[in-house]
Amino acid sequence: MHRIPLALGVATALATTAFSGAALAQWQPDRPINIIVPWSAGGSTDQVTRVVAPLLEEALGTEIVVVNQPGASGSIGTKAALDAERDGYTWTANAIANNATYAVTGLIEDTSIDDYVVYLHVANVPVVSINVDSPYQTMGELLDAMAMDTVTVGTAGVNSSGGMALAAIREAYDGELNARMVTYDGGNPAVIAAASGEVIATTQLAVEQTEMIRAGRLRGLAVLSDQPLIVEGIDPIPPITEYLPDMPIAADYFGVFIPAGAPAEVYETVDRVWEEVIMNSPELQAYASDRGAVFAPSFGQEAMDAAMPVVIAEACARVTRGEAVVDPSEIGIECTEM
Repeated sequence: MHRIPLALGVATALATTAFSGAALAQWQPDRPINIIVPWSAGGSTDQVTRVVAPLLEEALGTEIVVVNQPGASGSIGTKAALDAERDGYTWTANAIANNATYAVTGLIEDTSIDDYVVYLHVANVPVVSINVDSPYQTMGELLDAMAMDTVTVGTAGVNSSGGMALAAIREAYDGELNARMVTYDGGNPAVIAAASGEVIATTQLAVEQTEMIRAGRLRGLAVLSDQPLIVEGIDPIPPITEYLPDMPIAADYFGVFIPAGAPAEVYETVDRVWEEVIMNSPELQAYASDRGAVFAPSFGQEAMDAAMPVVIAEACARVTRGEAVVDPSEIGIECTEM
């Protein structure tokens, strides 16, 4: 699948009609579309969805309403989207690994990634940050502290990107870490808790932390990547592999998901909008660059191929940690090593 250059995409739209309303749409929505964000306002999923929603709104010629419905590690809002009528007017948004693995942990029964048509927009990376008044200057010092005493870590829950990041750090560390996770209704409250000193650290995503790091309220110690995180206005954050060299890394893709079963014209229209608008969006590119995300829009089989490494990694990690109540193979995910 090739990307259409921005200038060509805009010129094509203008050649047929003004770039507004239903200029790109084949399906003509006759009422607002709800996108359920199953996390609180201000977190990573909410942020990027509110960048994408106006682009979809203009292209589809209808209002896009972003509805925050947090709770139970994102499963409450996600189930609400699955339970809604499959008419194309109720979507959801999340990290794709969450939607693909809710059944593994028993949060939503009888679901898998096959329940959705997938539209990805960015890949995110977790960052380990601490309150600036904490004495630790490096990730190595924080790991030493975790090995000796309890360190409180704010996340959006066990199934959030921050919760999974903390679990991955525990697994990669050669020894026991005394990190006590304190959970919040979303990434933004978890980050605020670290910035205010309510907890010592957070492992939430970079996009949720960059403003607090820029403001000097958090100190970024490591990014869960094999490359440093470089964002304008912030000192480069070293990769976690400097401290845990054998830690596996998989890109954490986020997107918008339309439950399967709607009329085919819904997906055909959104496919076209995704290719011609989202995949060339300067607004989305600017958001990614400013917040430390990777601009990586895709849809269809390309999106599934990009996302499967993190889906497999997180589903199979649940088995390793004893958190799985359903074998991933029951939802089409094979774990070669357990």
